[in-house]
Amino acid sequence: MKNENPTAAERCLAFIDESVSAFHAVENIENRLIQQGFRELKESSRWEISPGEGYFVKRNDSSLIAFRIPSAEAKGFHIVASHSDSPCFKLKAGDETLVEKSYVKLNVEPYGGMIYATWLDRSLSVAGRLVCREGDRLVSRTVNIDEDLLVIPNLAIHLDREMNKSLAYNPQVDLQPLLSVCPAREEREGEGASDEKNGQDPKERSNILMKKAASYAGVEESDILGKDLYLYVRDRGRLAGAEKELMISPRLDDLECVFASVESFLEDEPGEYVSVCAVFDNEEVGSQTKQGAASTFLKDTLERIGEGLDKPGSEYRRMLAESFMISADNAHGVHPNHPEKSEPCAKPYLNQGIVIKFHGGQKYTTDGYSEAVMRDICLRAKVPCQSYCNRSDIAGGSTLGNVSSSQVSIPAVDIGLPQLSMHSPYETAGVMDTCYLTKVAAHFYSACIRAGEGGCYEVV
Repeated sequence: MKNENPTAAERCLAFIDESVSAFHAVENIENRLIQQGFRELKESSRWEISPGEGYFVKRNDSSLIAFRIPSAEAKGFHIVASHSDSPCFKLKAGDETLVEKSYVKLNVEPYGGMIYATWLDRSLSVAGRLVCREGDRLVSRTVNIDEDLLVIPNLAIHLDREMNKSLAYNPQVDLQPLLSVCPAREEREGEGASDEKNGQDPKERSNILMKKAASYAGVEESDILGKDLYLYVRDRGRLAGAEKELMISPRLDDLECVFASVESFLEDEPGEYVSVCAVFDNEEVGSQTKQGAASTFLKDTLERIGEGLDKPGSEYRRMLAESFMISADNAHGVHPNHPEKSEPCAKPYLNQGIVIKFHGGQKYTTDGYSEAVMRDICLRAKVPCQSYCNRSDIAGGSTLGNVSSSQVSIPAVDIGLPQLSMHSPYETAGVMDTCYLTKVAAHFYSACIRAGEGGCYEVV
């Protein structure tokens, strides 16, 4: 029976289940925005924006920035940023290979920092986007081959008795997924059938995946001129734990934060600030793309909003000085089997609140002022918050805040929701933390954060 009143965690899992690639995540957000009356703007067109209205703009169909103009004069921007991509395998050129005249494998490469072993012996499929010829135009279409299609089979322990002691996977050798098994020779040669008719010809075999992709996308295979296709696990997200207090799901990093930021963005009316919900692609590979946080996408969008509000030059820069950004990307929770991997004095736990992230080398953008603003917002929203920093002897990753600051210099804080098994295809997080971020982000969008003397801020 369908749950008529799903919780925030259940809605989050449903969103993630439908967002099998960055392109699908952005498409799902776009559909919600349109349902709420938001209007799409094109980067190649003139923008006309009005007070009290909502808009969104996409880049590459995998990044999206939505914004809502307040009815009163806008003093600045309140931005929540997250990312649409997750570590996975990406389809390489050449698509398929025939092995031993018996197996057809896909040709893939790692995208982002993956835990290789967790992808083996799972049901997998392919999703992403196709760029197709449609008359005299090229159009982008999302595609999800919604079936159990692939598996990356492990080598049997009988053939490698040492695999439980030390096993290093070679992605070119060990991690190519199995797509199909060719028919037996007797079947191929039966009743005078030719190898070509039975699909044994390598050229014919090379089209298996694209034939399926074309069928699911509703296009002719010959019209597909480009593609960005990724593997995803077929496991659906679910609630777990003794009290169903856990969420286990693919792509929690970072679609959990994407979901919470979109929910809060749609719930709250802006006060004196332009509410901005930014979702960037390619964070997992460094953000150095035209649609990544290091691109001009946010900068271009904010400048054009300023122009639309008749805030040129110094007036626009005054808006930036009054602005604030929350960079939301999940954080490492204390691991129950390896608590020693956490910083002894900053241990975030699942279901215990927002995590504020710090790094001495500025891989996280949090400083004393932005920390204070975030803690104050959490207090006002009555949401607990925690701290995270790396052990000094363990190198950590970076995220959106410091990268986007190179393009748009505004006060920012890096936060996240605590999770386990980060960068596994099936991750674990706390049910309550999704609610906490939704509540905090909604409070932030409607709050008034004013710049004060000496770089301090006033939250009212």
